[in-house]
Amino acid sequence: MDISDFQLPSGAKKATRKYFGTDGIRGTVGQPPITADFVLKLGWAAGCVLARQYSNARVVIGKDTRISGYMFEAALEAGLSAAGVNVFLLGPMPTPGIAYMTQTFRAHMGIVISASHNPYADNGIKFFNGAGTKLNDQIELEIEHELDQPFITKGAAELGRANRIDDAAARYIEFCKSTVPERADFEGLKVVLDCANGATYHIAPSVFRELGANVTTIGISPNGLNINREVGSTHTVALRAKVIEEGADIGIAFDGDGDRVILIDSNGREVNGDEILYLIAFDRHRRGVLGGGVVGTLMSNLGLAQAFEAAGIPFERAQVGDRYVNEVLSERGWLLGGESSGHIVCKFAHTTGDGIIAALQVLSIMKRVGRPLEQLLINYDKAPQRLVNVRLPADAHRDEVISSQKVIDEVEAVESILGKDGRVLLRPSGTEPLIRVMVEAHPRFDIEALAGRIAETIQQVIS
Repeated sequence: MDISDFQLPSGAKKATRKYFGTDGIRGTVGQPPITADFVLKLGWAAGCVLARQYSNARVVIGKDTRISGYMFEAALEAGLSAAGVNVFLLGPMPTPGIAYMTQTFRAHMGIVISASHNPYADNGIKFFNGAGTKLNDQIELEIEHELDQPFITKGAAELGRANRIDDAAARYIEFCKSTVPERADFEGLKVVLDCANGATYHIAPSVFRELGANVTTIGISPNGLNINREVGSTHTVALRAKVIEEGADIGIAFDGDGDRVILIDSNGREVNGDEILYLIAFDRHRRGVLGGGVVGTLMSNLGLAQAFEAAGIPFERAQVGDRYVNEVLSERGWLLGGESSGHIVCKFAHTTGDGIIAALQVLSIMKRVGRPLEQLLINYDKAPQRLVNVRLPADAHRDEVISSQKVIDEVEAVESILGKDGRVLLRPSGTEPLIRVMVEAHPRFDIEALAGRIAETIQQVIS
């Protein structure tokens, strides 16, 4: 039985999640729930869920380069051992690398200690099942159910054992290289890698060098406190400058845990997740190996959707979050999806979003067709987008604001102006008291004014 087949305890099915968000549990270190005592109990709770199903349950644990990762690694190890679960410690590893190692070790669960692109003061815990995909809501609810139970340590003879895996990085490097054609050779490509002082720092340079690329690096000196600081996929200024300075063909920026990637072309222009998705999708479509359609999110650019429509490529939007992209891909039996932020899920190569693998796909295209990145995107017509954040007072209810008739009427008025050449999206922030107003349309529309109209109406409803 796979972990995805678990059944919740009686009475727990209708519960709402108290700790788990869209991607595990995340917050500021030292503030609940991101404390050592809670993570100890979390490891125990996850272990109890596994121990009921497997007589020899195994979990792999990896982390990014935050200083707090050592503390939480020890806490999880202790909690899992107390529940009778065996632990394999991978050390610093990209999130998709941990998903891969979960499968390789035939483990029943993988645990990632990371807060992705957030600064070092934050951290989080996220989980993979034995198939290397995110846990579903049912399993998260069962773990939360166990968190409310008394902590009981197994007897000494029943405790789980811990093992440290010394060759995890080497195994993952070889896996990444195996996702491009066997004869792939990036010789002649000058690449600048930005590893965000995060989990890819000791892996990505080897992958690209061993495939023949001429590699220059930044963001490969983690000290526990500098992850994502002015480097990485959310801070590309330094990478853009380095690409120009080196005369490189491409810059590649990962986030702190390596599941996102943003590219820089040889002119120093940023290439986001939508454009990466466009490149990979059209290349696979031309070669007849796309395998169905493509999944984006509510934030995917209108130009991307229209490009797929014109080419006859099915396209579907999921909720924001790579887990939701993956869920729709699984439902449809499709192989490619992603987010504007740079989460690219290449299910023909891996079970989850992987920044290194997505970048390798783009370099393979550049090498195969013999054209620079900027020329590959020459036909992509990106629709301008305006995003306005409207901050809410503490006592405001986001859903009530969005569903108020005055806001609905204003949105409909803007949509009637745009017609099929634009769209409006209102989305509550998952982490802040904000409503995000997005208006996207082709250049003849004044999206600044249209987004402002809706934001002003929301402010009126609030006040």
